[in-house]
Amino acid sequence: MKKIYHLSTCDTCKRIIDEINLPENFISQDIKSEPITNDQLEEMKQLAGSYEALFSKRARLYKERDLKNKKLSETDFKNLILEHYTFLKRPVIIVNDSIFIGNSKKTVETAKQARHEQ
Repeated sequence: MKKIYHLSTCDTCKRIIDEINLPENFISQDIKSEPITNDQLEEMKQLAGSYEALFSKRARLYKERDLKNKKLSETDFKNLILEHYTFLKRPVIIVNDSIFIGNSKKTVETAKQARHEQ
């Protein structure tokens, strides 16, 4: 599978999509207008190894709810991601059995290489 989970209103996501130059056969899902499902999150977790790896600690709601001072479990991370799209670290790019999470330079570069190797 070749898929990207992103926010169409996020300038960083837009920049990364342009930079990677995703081919037509990539499935693009705007997580604000089409929320991720439990099954999709399970698939991401299998590839990532944990829900925490998919969780954005930079989200506005993370700070507003003072979650940094709470001990969050894997179930908490899962439920928060399913509750609100802002908790998913973006973008999430899946190329077959590889997952690339977030917008770090290294992650984007590795995703770009994987995209071109397919």
